[in-house]
Amino acid sequence: MEQAADWFARLRAAPADAALRGQWQQWLEQQEQHRIAWTYVERISQRFDSLQPQAGAAHQTLASLRRTQRSRRQVLSSLCVLSGGATLGWLGWQRHWVDDLQALTAGTTTAVGEVRRQVLADGTLLWLNSATALDVQLDGQRRLLTLYSGEVLIETAAEARPFQVQTRAGSLVPLGTRFSVRQQGARTLLNVYDGAVRATCAASAIQRVANAGQGLGFDASTMAATTPACAQRQAWSQGLLVAQDMPLGDFIAELADHRRGHLAVNPLIASLRVMGTYPLNDTDQVLAMLESALPVRVSRRFDWWVTLEPAEK
Repeated sequence: MEQAADWFARLRAAPADAALRGQWQQWLEQQEQHRIAWTYVERISQRFDSLQPQAGAAHQTLASLRRTQRSRRQVLSSLCVLSGGATLGWLGWQRHWVDDLQALTAGTTTAVGEVRRQVLADGTLLWLNSATALDVQLDGQRRLLTLYSGEVLIETAAEARPFQVQTRAGSLVPLGTRFSVRQQGARTLLNVYDGAVRATCAASAIQRVANAGQGLGFDASTMAATTPACAQRQAWSQGLLVAQDMPLGDFIAELADHRRGHLAVNPLIASLRVMGTYPLNDTDQVLAMLESALPVRVSRRFDWWVTLEPAEK
């Protein structure tokens, strides 16, 4: 994807250079991963710049790419060969470009960078994280929350009707509790801060109960063992990102959820440790804070393509 971004910049700077277009065409046709990465860069650029591809050959190729039908699973399978910061960037793009119909038509959504508090009719409190899409159904029999993308922090109201959270990985039934649910690709991540939650895999029906102070991850077929829940994970509901000895790679992956465009970190510095409290409503300020505290520099290929690189010596 870094190569795709470089080609994008070069073609944009010299739209009439036929030789350059020919070299780009050769690069594009070398591997399927090149075509996928190019599509990613081109689609991100459209969100920030209405400029259309200026080379005729480029326009025809992009049109062909748009007509090619790939399932989400096929695309992700192809992207498994990508590594490091590029993979983090793709995952961020995949989370922000919610392209399934259910998420697009969800009754409750937040934009990228938006965090919102909501009170349901039964008194349950919800905090919706950035780029979240969900539906809420309250009737005489049950209370059902269906999470399609993003993350929600839930503080359930005590009443007789059962409360259930449904995700693509399975279901969660709280037992009088405060907990967060995050959809990350095909996996659901659960953190329980008060009470307990029973998680069930959709396909295998494997079940496990996570108690206060525990978390777990699962997909439709498998469920991991419980791990300690991080209380600081709730800080996003207050517009903050709290890091306590967090790897820089993990930190940037969290920050990318609150920023439009591509945000990644060079794998050479992904293991640097981050400490402190950072404001999610100003990601540029966060990047400046990282640059002043760590041996890193912020590289801006475009306004919408940012990568953290090792500081120049």
